Amino acid sequence: MDFRYLFQPKTMAVIGVSLQNDQNPANVIFRKNLLRYPVKVYPVNPKGGVLQGETVFKQISDIPERIDLAVIAARAEQVPAILSQCIEAKVGGAVIISGGFSEIGRHDLQEQLAVLAKKADFPFVGPNCLGIYAPAIVDTFFLPIERMIRPESGNVAVVSQSGGILVDVMLKFKEEGIGLSLGVSIGNKALIREIDLLRYLEGDPATKVIAFYVEGFAKGEGRDFVLAAKACTKPVIMIKSGKSPGGSRAVSSHTASLAGDYEVFSQVMAQMGVVEAKNELELISFCEALSCYQTPIDGNVAIVTCSGGHGAITVDVCAAQGLQVPQLAPKEQELLKEGISDSIKNIASLSNPIDLTGSGVDEDFIAVASHLSAMPGIDCALMLLLPYTPGITSDLGARLSSIFQKAGKALIAYVPHVEKYEMMIEGFELNGVPVAHSIEAAVLMAAALKRCKPC
Repeated sequence: MDFRYLFQPKTMAVIGVSLQNDQNPANVIFRKNLLRYPVKVYPVNPKGGVLQGETVFKQISDIPERIDLAVIAARAEQVPAILSQCIEAKVGGAVIISGGFSEIGRHDLQEQLAVLAKKADFPFVGPNCLGIYAPAIVDTFFLPIERMIRPESGNVAVVSQSGGILVDVMLKFKEEGIGLSLGVSIGNKALIREIDLLRYLEGDPATKVIAFYVEGFAKGEGRDFVLAAKACTKPVIMIKSGKSPGGSRAVSSHTASLAGDYEVFSQVMAQMGVVEAKNELELISFCEALSCYQTPIDGNVAIVTCSGGHGAITVDVCAAQGLQVPQLAPKEQELLKEGISDSIKNIASLSNPIDLTGSGVDEDFIAVASHLSAMPGIDCALMLLLPYTPGITSDLGARLSSIFQKAGKALIAYVPHVEKYEMMIEGFELNGVPVAHSIEAAVLMAAALKRCKPC
């Protein structure tokens, strides 16, 4: 199937707009795309008429040009006939927003859609979904534009069975400065499923990381997906619900999914190098780290800080995540000591974690970073910066980033996320270095780089 018309449409029809209720989901989708996106959009309603000054067409075949994408937001029992009309009109693909299918026991109605589409080689997303958010191209979410939080364009694609989870992830992406290449809510996934989008996104030049929220797979589908993820040339992250008996019942009623044996599935994902996120913090941290670095590490971490307490906490969190914080050899410590200021030579701790104390200045961090970036036994550095210490400046983020960029080694920063420190954070982020808002998130970023390596 050709997915280009789904994700890069130039023309779109919204089927099911209301002439009386402007808050109707179809109207919201039509209005936002008409006013905010370059896609040429047409409203469709069997009664015809005028909406937002635009002619409402009675059926999709009446539209005077070929339609790339149809968004269907009609009653469930009407959808098979509408889908047939789209196929006859040679539409490129569809998003079926409508609910009322397998999630309420109407498996027959959902199967009709799949049979029709397979016979015509016609791609559609859904039903029971929000559909597609392609930054600066198209947005089929029935959420008013003024209420949506939209991340910047970037290189992480997110595929989710739940529209609500996808919207929440997008909000977190915006907060953490993670860019999105594509967001797809697949709902009941009657036709297009995770494995189809994995294969499409592997070939998408705008996507470097692929993240999935999954509620369940059909029999044998999970195995095929994990094998495909192992063969994928891009990092794959998955978060799954339905881990408990109660969660399993919840996903069954949400998208009619079967949760399956979670423990077995989790172990297989780890063996295959699929990065499993256990919760939302892990998901966001993994996405941020892997959007910057796609090369796996062994997990030997150096910690640099100006606070002994921060260093100690970070060592504990690293241990819990299976990361090593190797002690530096006396010779290496001596080299570090030679590079730092005389004022801290006798008070700094240089064994790892490296504590430059509250008296450390920019040049001390630069000297230590230069050594660590060239040290063979270290494959990732965690830089814990507290901008309220008097000796460091807002330029330090950019200067440290440059050192690790030249060395080709991973650098992850922790800086408290408050507006006052934004300039230091930008110094890292503009140079492709992820910045965590907490110590735990910083360590999770390093863990992601290790977990994307197959066992």
